[in-house]
Amino acid sequence: MKATEQTLQQIERAISKVTDKFPPQEEAMLLTDIHFRVNQETGEFVAFDDDDKEITRSVIEQWINNTDSDFYDVIPSVIRKCIEKQKCLIDGMSILKPYSFVLEDEDKESIAELYVVDDDTVIIDPELMAGLDKDLDDFLDKLLKY
Repeated sequence: MKATEQTLQQIERAISKVTDKFPPQEEAMLLTDIHFRVNQETGEFVAFDDDDKEITRSVIEQWINNTDSDFYDVIPSVIRKCIEKQKCLIDGMSILKPYSFVLEDEDKESIAELYVVDDDTVIIDPELMAGLDKDLDDFLDKLLKY
């Protein structure tokens, strides 16, 4: 499934509504995660806080009655693309660090970490970090041989 321009705009609008709920201020709110839940049948894209209180809700028309078997494999990259586009707004949110944006299915099962922030470290795409431990171990082994 390739996301349409309308889908990307709808997701961006929903993310923007989340950032509006946490405007920049001197004192950050005690919140550690924003949970996005998607529903393949209804097309709903809903954001919740840590206490499971709804922040915003949107319906992504392209997702309504979507029967693609790889739906939950494709959606994280689509949402990450929208998050990356709005990174400046997200970074200005008044949320204590560390925090993350987590994607869940309608049963509240975690599918993917979409965006992770911890002080100076920001991870948008965890695939960039895949294999890093092995690479560092190999480097250290080579370094210690000399």
